[in-house]
Amino acid sequence: MSLRLRLTLVAAVVVAIVVGAASMTTYFVMRHELYGQVDGSLGSDARQIQDDAHFAFRGFSNSGDVVMLLGPGAQFASGVSLPIDSTIKSISNGAQKVVYRSTNVDGFHVREVVAPMGPPFTAVVVARNIAYIDHSLSRLRLILVLVSLGGIGAAAIAGALVARTTLAPVRRLTAAAERITETGDPSERVPEGGRGELPRLATAFNTMLGALEDAIETQRRFVADASHELRTPLTSMQTNIEVLKQQERLDPISRGRLFDDLQREAHEMRDLIGGLLELARGDDPRLARTTFRFDELVADVVERARARFPGLTFDVALEPTTLTGTSDRLERAVWNLLENAGKWSAPGSSVEVTLSDGELRVRDHGPGIAAEDREHVFDRFYRATAARSLPGSGLGLAIVREVAEAHGGTVVAEEAPGGGALLRLRLDSRNGTHTNS
Repeated sequence: MSLRLRLTLVAAVVVAIVVGAASMTTYFVMRHELYGQVDGSLGSDARQIQDDAHFAFRGFSNSGDVVMLLGPGAQFASGVSLPIDSTIKSISNGAQKVVYRSTNVDGFHVREVVAPMGPPFTAVVVARNIAYIDHSLSRLRLILVLVSLGGIGAAAIAGALVARTTLAPVRRLTAAAERITETGDPSERVPEGGRGELPRLATAFNTMLGALEDAIETQRRFVADASHELRTPLTSMQTNIEVLKQQERLDPISRGRLFDDLQREAHEMRDLIGGLLELARGDDPRLARTTFRFDELVADVVERARARFPGLTFDVALEPTTLTGTSDRLERAVWNLLENAGKWSAPGSSVEVTLSDGELRVRDHGPGIAAEDREHVFDRFYRATAARSLPGSGLGLAIVREVAEAHGGTVVAEEAPGGGALLRLRLDSRNGTHTNS
């Protein structure tokens, strides 16, 4: 069952309940009012007869009343004798109460009042034919049924129109989603405007489409860049392999150089593929987040950097810091920062590593980063002119930025006072970073 049909049925059912309740209330109120008028008239007649037993009888007819007096061993009726049942006998035998009731007499629907009398009589019964009330109530029932059916029909039509108008944005969203599914193109947008939940839904849908379009475009650029970067080492390796096929023509020194080149290119391929896999992971919500000591993680990475760059001095000042995040990704980011600093530092120089107030600062004493390169060093596959002669894939600092953003932080490159480069990795305290005193 479609949502539109369900809304229409809900509107019809609600109106049916409301109109039905109102109709029943109207009917019973009117019935009570008509019976109350008859009872008032019959009671007035009974009181007059109680006061004056010689009150003139009126004949029993379709529009008249019938009066019956009961006495010890006798009864007197104005034209027609009414059936005597237990109620009349009880009042005639001395029960001091007045009873109003409806009954049938010779096929006529009548309303009676039974009241006690003083001597020489014991009870009086006054009855009136109420066929006219039954006729009025029957007409009222018909009118209420027709009004109810008309109200329900009008409510169903109005509900269908309202549902159609209200669900128009949903239909547009559905049509857009179906077209995107068919074409695979998320550039389409649905009209926005107005207030309420459905316009907000359209806005959220367009925002989702924009994010999807950006993700697809990022993926396309990533694949294109990765293909371009992988082509160079693969081409070089293929060339060296072709040369090695003719190794009998090469002297041992040339063969050694070719094997060294192949080994270097294999290492570059390994690093490049590792960097690509790291970037492809992105901010995967399935990655486990734990709470750990970030300063201890940095200290471990510094020890690895000392082994990797034995000719450098690492000056470390780490403030105890606890962080909630993905430890292996942050370890990779810290390593990339230290590896970048070590790669640009001259033998015998120092690298300063400082952690305080949730910010990790890595400063080297190398040539620094040119002003025109600082805005791009964190872009994927970007390599400054001075770095193109050095090994690397151009993904190290891009991974640092990805990890920083995944943890609600930032990374920036600056010129260090006195020369060299200063890279700042700031982690957002709202995402779990705090410093122990």
